[in-house]
Amino acid sequence: MSADADVVIVGAGMAGATLALALASAGLKAILADPQPFETQSAPTFDGRASAISFAAFRQWRAVGAAPYLEAYAQRIEQILVTDGRAPGAAAGPAGSAFLRFDSAEIADRAEGDGAPDALGYMIENRHIRAGLAAAVGAAGIEVLAPARVVAVEAGPGVGRVTLEGGKVLTAPLVVGADGRGSLVRREAGIGTVGWDYGQTGVVATVDLGRDHQGVAYEHFLPAGPFAILPLTGRRASLVWTESARRGAALKEARIEVFEAHLRRRFGDFLGDVTLAGPRFCYPLSLLLADRLTAPRTALVGDAGHAIHPIAGQGLNMGLKDAAALAQVLTEAARLGEDLGAETTLERYARWRSIDNIGVALATDTFTRLFSNDHPLARAARGAGMAVVNRIGPARRFFMREAGGALGDLPRLLRGEAL
Repeated sequence: MSADADVVIVGAGMAGATLALALASAGLKAILADPQPFETQSAPTFDGRASAISFAAFRQWRAVGAAPYLEAYAQRIEQILVTDGRAPGAAAGPAGSAFLRFDSAEIADRAEGDGAPDALGYMIENRHIRAGLAAAVGAAGIEVLAPARVVAVEAGPGVGRVTLEGGKVLTAPLVVGADGRGSLVRREAGIGTVGWDYGQTGVVATVDLGRDHQGVAYEHFLPAGPFAILPLTGRRASLVWTESARRGAALKEARIEVFEAHLRRRFGDFLGDVTLAGPRFCYPLSLLLADRLTAPRTALVGDAGHAIHPIAGQGLNMGLKDAAALAQVLTEAARLGEDLGAETTLERYARWRSIDNIGVALATDTFTRLFSNDHPLARAARGAGMAVVNRIGPARRFFMREAGGALGDLPRLLRGEAL
């Protein structure tokens, strides 16, 4: 049966655009459909967040031709300092024994494509990721329909159908849902979800710093939740401030001078004077897991299949892993002449990604519950655990490689190899 493409990807965000680039690099045709124009998604007022990108995920962007559009906005993470305490102002360094320090020099055996030592990861503002991926998608000649609102998805014999508002129908052997937590593709496929709300809000803002951050990312655990200071290009940082839903809403609406006064109490003075550099955003924090990643003629990637607490900075990296694994499965199927949307093809993808996604989601949920409280026993347990890991080099290196996406059965793109 003739079709419009090999794959129709609903959702042209970061995971969906990366999947389209990966498929195009292997000679497969993808169509991207999204209700928002690319230029809207890259506006400073659209999101406000920045993402920690693992070194393995950045290798994928190099392999599919997106890195040249992103490198100018990528801040290397050279060190990560994790501290635990009751009071604000202790983020400057380990005030006691409950701290962890990760340093890129400890895993210098890894190297980037040009032979330079690799970083622990990279911080990039989401708007720059979207704009860079949009430029790469355009350069690759990938068809994009945006704005184009999907109103129905149907799995038929041998083909999936995506109906757009206005009546246009797109057909392909496979439809991929990359359309976020409220995924229409997931609902149309009859895939259920499990999850819960944490009763927390992530207050996000970009700040100007009085001193150079030197590529150090700080995560300080307070009873209400983590407070992260994440380095951006220039003398700037992305702030992720976790509070109760009520307090988070109050922080977002507070006068700028009041908000900045609270910031200075949280930061201390180790980065000099700290001032807001843009709008504040609030995001409710919750866990969502799809019952399964596939259905007839359907696969899910990114937040459509799993959305987690930002405590470990792994949310987008999970979606980029999904894209790399699905692209490899589909490429291998195409070269063998197999049906891209067949149950046997999709089962390979589901087996590859389901266990890892569930494991990361459960780990972040455990960390959130362990660190977002001031119970004496919990404090003692996490303090002892952090102290032990900090003193054992192999344990630190294991966690750095795990966070960098370099452990397990990696898709070729995450190793920096072409499909």
